[in-house]
Amino acid sequence: MSWVTLIIKADAANAELLSDALMEQGALSVDIHDAAADTQDEQMLFGEPGEPCDEIWRNAEISALFNQDADVDEILHNVMNSVQPEGQLDFRLERVEEQDWVRLTQSQFDPIRISQRLWIVPTWHQAPDPDAINLILDPGLAFGTGSHPTTQLCLSWLDQNLQPGDKVVDYGCGSGILAVAALKLGASHVAGIDIDPQAVKASQENAVRNHCPASQFFFTTDHQTATRNLQPQGADIVVANILANPLIMLAPVLAQLVRQQGSIALSGILQQQAAEVKRAYQQWFDMHSGEEQQEWVLLTGSKR
Repeated sequence: MSWVTLIIKADAANAELLSDALMEQGALSVDIHDAAADTQDEQMLFGEPGEPCDEIWRNAEISALFNQDADVDEILHNVMNSVQPEGQLDFRLERVEEQDWVRLTQSQFDPIRISQRLWIVPTWHQAPDPDAINLILDPGLAFGTGSHPTTQLCLSWLDQNLQPGDKVVDYGCGSGILAVAALKLGASHVAGIDIDPQAVKASQENAVRNHCPASQFFFTTDHQTATRNLQPQGADIVVANILANPLIMLAPVLAQLVRQQGSIALSGILQQQAAEVKRAYQQWFDMHSGEEQQEWVLLTGSKR
């Protein structure tokens, strides 16, 4: 069995119109992506809450998947009549052969080395270093496979700064990767907080998969529950890998979770956003710029 992919170049004004027209012509799936992806001309779009953002790339490509017997000439004719773009459509065709899609997906996720002693290992791989601290984690329904620079910055910081017995909060826990790492690095107790119930479920499952003792962790969507659990002193470490605007809005909330002389680590921040995020936390913390990876920066602070 095989399929055919019709790939059309489009500007931002026509991309969604073409996408809708292709769906009306029976496309099995349609996606819009940056025509310059993986080149120096790639256009980064970040849908940061509270910030205006271009919704479509200036130079986009639309990929529409059809059954192999689809009449592409008729589809293009109907799309042209529906959208009526200026000039002719710039398109190409690619054939998609039947594959072992599970194996193909798995091949994209290899073990990731964070440090000499810390690795992220998918379940279908052997641990490259059985004596290391290996986080067993598969891609799932929640953010956080360890491949993104923001996650790696947080993991590296935890590896270098977490002390045995620390109490840790992973705010915006996603897959729970930072919480699980904290436990395996020696934390005595970890609380994971996320607004998405699916993330809480994924975090619980990943903690169990990594043989974390049930008495040492809990994940919740209820911030108040986590706060009560941390009383009276608060957490030794709060780590939050979210986005800049939510981090700014959450500054008073996150500050309240950290004990005096405790530490905070903030990620999901672009270099040009770092100064604004730092200002939001300086009321409570002595803030520092930490490591950078690609265009992302880690901010850390000690609570006064």
